[in-house]
Amino acid sequence: MRTRTALAAGAAAVLIALGSVVTVAAAGGEEPPPPAPAVPASDSADAGFARDMAVHHQQAVEMSFLVRDSTDGEEIRTLAYDIANTQANQRGMMLGWLDLWGLPKVSEDPPMAWMGMRHKPGKDGALMPGMATRAELDRLRKTEGEAAEILYLRLMTAHHKGGIHMAEGCVSACEVPAEKRLAQGMVDAQQSEIDLMAELLRKRGVRD
Repeated sequence: MRTRTALAAGAAAVLIALGSVVTVAAAGGEEPPPPAPAVPASDSADAGFARDMAVHHQQAVEMSFLVRDSTDGEEIRTLAYDIANTQANQRGMMLGWLDLWGLPKVSEDPPMAWMGMRHKPGKDGALMPGMATRAELDRLRKTEGEAAEILYLRLMTAHHKGGIHMAEGCVSACEVPAEKRLAQGMVDAQQSEIDLMAELLRKRGVRD
């Protein structure tokens, strides 16, 4: 009888101890999981940058493939491949974010509205600053050799300058850390490529 009583008392003590642990945990002994990150609004800088830069990047990829097929110059072909590969990958990331956020890939807002700008697309297809017009793209398609290299370097330099302006806007206004890091990486890489393209133009006798 004494043995059963002792066992019962011991079991009760264990239950009380376990109850104390549960109570401490429930009272804040363990921190609750962090809340899920907020999804950007459709009119946010994060969403606007992803949409606009995806379009901007698509044209850079197009121009790079055009010049790759228009010249045998290894310097330009290598640069064009690097730009096309990098910007196609970044474009995929930005469109992937929009999918993840459940946001549309197009907007009724004009380009650059997320930057506080009301950029009106040009009459010949230049949707954003730095983008080539349809006529310029058509010239690039029809030009070959060194002339195509020079035209590509000029168009891509202007394209990068417009892209840097937009990326700097995201660095200042975007809230998603990964997107801000991507934007800063674009600023750094495209400025480096602008410097390289200036040197490549000088090698081809172009000083402006």
